[in-house]
Parts: sequence; structure tokens; C-alpha cells
Amino acid sequence: MDYTNIFYVLASVLFILGIKKLSHPKTARNGNFLSALGMFVAIISTLIASDNIDLQMIMIGMIIGTVIGALFAQKVEMTQMPQMVAIFNGFGGSASALIAAAEFLNTGPISAFTVSTIVISIFVGTLTFTGSFIAFGKLQGFISGQPIVFPGQQIFNALLALALIATGIYTVQMPSDINYFYGVIIISAILGITLTIPIGGADMPVVISLLNSYSGVAAAATGFVLMNNALIISGALVGASGLILTNIMCKGMNRSLANVIFGAVGLEQESSSDGSQKQVTIKSYSTEEAAMIFDAAEKVIIVPGYGLAVAQAQHAVREVAEILESKGKQVLYAIHPVAGRMPGHMNVLLAEANIPYEQLKDLDEINPEFEDCDVALVLGANDVVNPAARHDTSSPIHGMPILDVDKSRTVIINKRTMNTGFAGIQNELFGYDNSIMVFGDAKDMLQQLLKDIKEL
Repeated sequence: MDYTNIFYVLASVLFILGIKKLSHPKTARNGNFLSALGMFVAIISTLIASDNIDLQMIMIGMIIGTVIGALFAQKVEMTQMPQMVAIFNGFGGSASALIAAAEFLNTGPISAFTVSTIVISIFVGTLTFTGSFIAFGKLQGFISGQPIVFPGQQIFNALLALALIATGIYTVQMPSDINYFYGVIIISAILGITLTIPIGGADMPVVISLLNSYSGVAAAATGFVLMNNALIISGALVGASGLILTNIMCKGMNRSLANVIFGAVGLEQESSSDGSQKQVTIKSYSTEEAAMIFDAAEKVIIVPGYGLAVAQAQHAVREVAEILESKGKQVLYAIHPVAGRMPGHMNVLLAEANIPYEQLKDLDEINPEFEDCDVALVLGANDVVNPAARHDTSSPIHGMPILDVDKSRTVIINKRTMNTGFAGIQNELFGYDNSIMVFGDAKDMLQQLLKDIKEL
């Protein structure tokens, strides 16, 4: 009796349980373990069931991969997690494409169905590979975070898509002509680049989750090429969960997926007649003055942003929160769906500092709390707290749900500079009467603030 499929079902159950547990920070670590265990079961089952494999080469590959993975886990900082996720998506897509290509090149006569699945796997996998590395470049900074556009770009992409469809059809009809096969690879690679470069930094969280979905689709297609049930199921789960997450992120920005891909948010905004680009008058305070405001407060809401991640200030903010709580004050954390540069970035960052999960509140849960909040402390966030999203129809973030920090009695904003956020626009919150600025690196500012609060 072949027990392989039974173990594949077990692996699938572990995948599903793992994904379910990943939906909450408190159980995410166990979810990650269950998912990894499921993949281990699937791999071992496949190796046992296979006859013509080189175990020595597989073990060498696993050892190399383990060493590289361990180095990444130790060396990559939390601020670089989005880049690492982008790279992983790219490697996942390229692995699927390479396996499909090997099947096409190394086997004899194959059916039209198998060739079709090979073409789909190569298309999605190659597009994911090149698109992910463009996303990595934008996040890392060696490719401009601004949308890179040129006249007729959408028409060019449409022509590429038509050429890809035609080349794919010819590949299925004439698999012996290797030139069409190479054409699918080349066009897919170009399309991955041209679809990603016009997307600005403000939309990177959505792009990362979408590319994650693509990598799952590529894996599922490769599963059909190999007729491997575990790969089909795991790929489908990754593709579906990535698509669901993408939809959640789009709702968090109040934009459609088509608008994210083709909207080019992040282009430099020209001055408009309504004065949306006018300079705001800010009030700059010292940490000593901010400490006195905190001392008089009863309820504090902390809003973490990418500036907090860059400064690695998660432990410092926990210490400030603990000293405030020791003085009898209520402290909560407001988490926007697209805060940071990847989905869940802020949750993971704060969890690393052992901040209680119960204090982390999502947008819908925390917004009513701002109306009776004494102090909202904004750490490096910009676009997700910009009131222009509510009323400025010319703003690229118009309609995006934001954190209602402006409704607090006092808003203390920490930024290193007055530079704009990912959307490339100034934040009108900075000029509000109830807003004050405390400039500096988030970690240094919080450490000094902690000292000043203790001295009161």
C-alpha cells in the first residue's frame, strides 16, 4: 500500500493549522513550527516514494540551504525583513520555473496538458522572480522608491502580455521548437520588471503580499507538472492566503488591486490650486517638555511607524510604556494595516520587544479610543496618520482609512526630518494646533524621554 498520499494529507492539515495560527501574534510562533513540520513531512514522504533521485545531491542542497537560511536569520535586521521576504518570494518563483523548465527539457514526448502547466509555471515563476528583485531593489534603496514610468507603458505591457499568450500557445502546439519556449521565459522576465517598476514605495506592502501569492501559484502549477499532490496543495494554500492578504491590504488603503498596480502612487505631487503643498507651521518641543505632557496624561496611545523600525526602537518604546504604566497610566498601541513596509511588520517588531499582545489594537478597534486619548505618540509614521486622506480629493492617499490621531488632546510626533512619507506628500497633521514635534532618532529620543520622565 502506498502511504505517500496519506502523509501528504497530514502535511496539508499541518499547513492549514499553521496558517490559522499565523493569524494571531500570540500563536504565530507555533503556527510557523507546524507549517515547517508539515513541509518536513511532505519532503521526507516525497524522497521515500521516489525511485530515481540522487540523495547525495539533495542532501548537499539541503545543507547549503540550511546554512544560508541560518545566516539570514541571524544577520538580517527587522528593518530588512521586507527585503528578505521579497527575495524569498523571488527564489520561490524561480525554483518553480527551473523545475518546470527541467521537465520540459529533459523528458520525451509530453501531453499538451503538461506543456500548458509548464508554460504557466514558467510564466508565473519567472515574473515573480524578476518582480521580486525589483521590489527588493526599491526597498533596499538602490532602485528609486518613486514610480518609474514612461509614455505608453501600459500599452507596452499589454503588447508584452499578448506576445506572451501567443508564444505560450505556440509552445503548447509545437513543443519541439525550443525558441518559443525561450520566448516565454524572456517575455515573462521582462513583464515582471515592467509591472513592478511603476509601483511606488507606498504600495510595497501590497506588492510583497501579491508576489507571495504569485509564488504559490507557480508552485501549484509545478505540482501539476510533476503530478505531486503535496506541491499542488501547498502552492494553492500559499497562493490563496497571499491573495486574501493582498485584498486585506488593499482595503486598508481603500484602493483596488488594479489601482495599486497601475496607479503609480508615489510620483512627485505638483502644487495644486487648493494649496495642498503649502508649508505647515510646526511647534518643536524638547523631550523635557514632552515628559511633562506625559506626566499629566491618563491615557496614551503609541503609533509605531517605519521610523521606529529603522531606529530599532521597539525595546525603548516598551520601556517608556512600562514607566508610564507604573505611574497608573493606560497605554495602547495603534497598528495600521499598512504601517511599515510589509504586512504585519509592526506586530512582529513589537512582539520582538515582548510588548503584550492585548495592547496591540488594529485600526477599527483603536480609532474610537483617540477621542478620549490624552496623548498620541506618533513614532515615524506619516501617511497612515495624515488627515488629508479624509478630505483632500487631490491627495494620492484620499479615501485611505487612517488612524485618527488628530482627535487626541495632544499629538506628539517624532521624526528625524521633515521628509515626506512613501506617498511623497507633506502631512498636514504636523501643522495642527494640538500637534507638537520632537525631532531626532526614535531610539535616542525615547531613551532621553525615559530619563526625563523618571526625573519628574
